[in-house]
Amino acid sequence: MTVWRASAVGLLLIAGGAFAAETPATLRDLIQRAEAGERGAMHALAESYYAGSNGAEQDFARAAQWYHRLAKNGDVRAQTSLGLMYARGYGVNRSMAEALRWWNFAAIQNDPGAQFNLGLAYSRGEGIPADFERALRWYREAARRGHVQAQHNLGLLYAEGKGAPRDAQLAYYWVRVAALQGDLAAEDALPALRRDLGDAQLREAEAQAADWMRRQRKLMQ
Repeated sequence: MTVWRASAVGLLLIAGGAFAAETPATLRDLIQRAEAGERGAMHALAESYYAGSNGAEQDFARAAQWYHRLAKNGDVRAQTSLGLMYARGYGVNRSMAEALRWWNFAAIQNDPGAQFNLGLAYSRGEGIPADFERALRWYREAARRGHVQAQHNLGLLYAEGKGAPRDAQLAYYWVRVAALQGDLAAEDALPALRRDLGDAQLREAEAQAADWMRRQRKLMQ
């Protein structure tokens, strides 16, 4: 279930501000706009280096530099991505302390990916002592914002009574919400969770999950 969620000035420039001859036009354009401070171009350039796309060779170090440039100026998406780089040791020295620091910045700004990553770290004791109450808190924040894996994991914590008193109905509800959004592992977990519910509890949990989906679809219209 692990899904860890992705600035030097003058990248790929040579003396006098000229580009190397082999630099593709798309990449030249991204670099020029990113160096001018255009946030969308900075994101695109970081992602290009991360994935090796838009004419860029994959270069995690350069990706991390651009994510850091954005992150230190408060960009939430970049903070989450930079945390991922530190968690994996991509382009930077692996440091869960740094990963957690950047995810915390993004999580308090309501980024569900960062909130999920914090929940996972606390539940597994990755770089910090395991703390199921905090794991449940961050999974719940991400789940409420539609993060499917957080919904699944939150349901499992309620099923196991970790971080909160065991609640079979709430466990089924959150896992069912994840399953309704296509999480196959959540779908597979439902029969075992269903056995812990009475008929009335099951009907209520199913109705609540269906209502959650209706509200989400309405928000997306």
